[in-house]
Amino acid sequence: MPDHDYVPLMFQAQVGGRSQIQRLIPSQKADQQAYDWAQQWQEACDQKTIPQFESHIQTRRYQFTWRMVTNSGQDAGVIRPVIGERGWAYFPGSSMKGAFLRACKHLCPADEALYFCGGKGKDGELHPGILRFHGGYPNDAEWLTDTLVDVVHPQEDWQGKNQGNHSAFIQISLHQPTFVFGISSTKVLTNDQWEMVWKVWQTALEQGIGSRVSAGYGQIATHSGNKLVSFGLSGEGQASKLINGQGEFRPNIFKAALRGHTRRLFNGITDERTADKITKVLWGGIGKGEDATVGLLGISFSAPDLELEEWRSPINRNNVAPIYETGDAILDVLLMKSDLGQEQRDELKQFTIRLMKFALLLGGFGKSWRRAYHPRFFSDYERQMIGCHWQFTRRSFPLYIPFREDLASITKFLESFHDKAREFSWLQKTANLGKPTPEIREAWHQDNVQVWGRLAEDEEDSLAIDWLHQPYKQGLSIKQSELTGKMGQIGRLWHRMYPKFRKTQNQEGKDVWKNTGQYAELLTIFPNVTGNEKEQETARSFLRFLDQETEFKRLW
Repeated sequence: MPDHDYVPLMFQAQVGGRSQIQRLIPSQKADQQAYDWAQQWQEACDQKTIPQFESHIQTRRYQFTWRMVTNSGQDAGVIRPVIGERGWAYFPGSSMKGAFLRACKHLCPADEALYFCGGKGKDGELHPGILRFHGGYPNDAEWLTDTLVDVVHPQEDWQGKNQGNHSAFIQISLHQPTFVFGISSTKVLTNDQWEMVWKVWQTALEQGIGSRVSAGYGQIATHSGNKLVSFGLSGEGQASKLINGQGEFRPNIFKAALRGHTRRLFNGITDERTADKITKVLWGGIGKGEDATVGLLGISFSAPDLELEEWRSPINRNNVAPIYETGDAILDVLLMKSDLGQEQRDELKQFTIRLMKFALLLGGFGKSWRRAYHPRFFSDYERQMIGCHWQFTRRSFPLYIPFREDLASITKFLESFHDKAREFSWLQKTANLGKPTPEIREAWHQDNVQVWGRLAEDEEDSLAIDWLHQPYKQGLSIKQSELTGKMGQIGRLWHRMYPKFRKTQNQEGKDVWKNTGQYAELLTIFPNVTGNEKEQETARSFLRFLDQETEFKRLW
């Protein structure tokens, strides 16, 4: 194509044969059209001249903890930022005003919100507001990096609904940018009034701005007004890998896990349609018309000491995986709507705490969350990186489930978890509750799931981790079966090493939690395999082996 006929991808129609930057072609790896699009943007953007606000505009800067994206809406099927002056990413003033107004109505009296933002007054007349919202630009050019190409990979149907569709697609977003936002006023404001203006704007930011905010996008570190509950966590495991092979820790793993467990729980209590509905009420969901829902809950994750490294198999040097250690981190579960009463907030908080205890009891977060972290519990296994390991940190030690050798307290928690969910008021408000749907592959129903456990003396005392890679008995194996899964197939078995903490009291009478070094080794099994008779017999034989020839006891 001659140079004078060249049209940048940004200005080409999003149709086949032209520009389709959202399309991800797995076989092409990093050679995706989106990278060409991003490179063209980088080259054309004036990186030396940072957009500046005029002198009469008040400004504040804020850093986002992970990714941030504002859907421009200019290209069909593609989520990518609005582009402003000199080619810089831009958060529009109109979007800024909308977010500000929502927060202002919550924080300020109606007459003050009208004064700041305008609208229809008590007299029925329209009144102009005094504030002008000038949007926001990145603070510097560091946002123009090779991290612009992002990947969205919904897996809810794949992991929880009999392995439905799980196609990934591409979006363009900014990684941990610092934005400068500008606001001006048509009238002179006092310092106290300006402090209130910026307090309102920070509250708006704490709710998240842009797209996909409940999954962790567009979040800042502080959440003074909409924090429902905080959890201290530390984790290690395999990080996500972007299309170009670069590793990234992606905080949306927490919403994905908690949302998935919510659906598993309610699929074991009510019909599938109701379970879908209440999951959307809590965590939001896309769809047409009434099916599109802004959820009650969102997440924000902060890990100041997060470290990303590269793991390479000693026996296959081409097998490389990014791994993470979060250090002492904080997961905030956020309340995304401000019109709930205190009783509803308290009920949501208790539900979220139970859900988090369940998630940490039986699994983890992110890639390979159904498996214990092999470098910790099976260090001799060097073929590939498998599993993850998450723990509560000191601030959340009281959320541990203390247990003795019989693990009876774990059984008690699982029974309570299920029973209390039946009393959840959002479920009770749903009309025409149907029967549970245990045929859904991971529905949390006693006809569909079994939890087995034993006490392990230390990290090297795992029995089940060997059974995933070699015969558990001469001539009998579950490796690469429907029960354990294989490439392209989600298994029906979770393996978790849950640490044992003992609560004592110090000389001052305060509770002290001590790590005993022991673990509850837990197997969560959904035994109703759907394969041929051979696969079904494999599952039955393994369950007989657990029951008759091992230390494992059925807990639920």
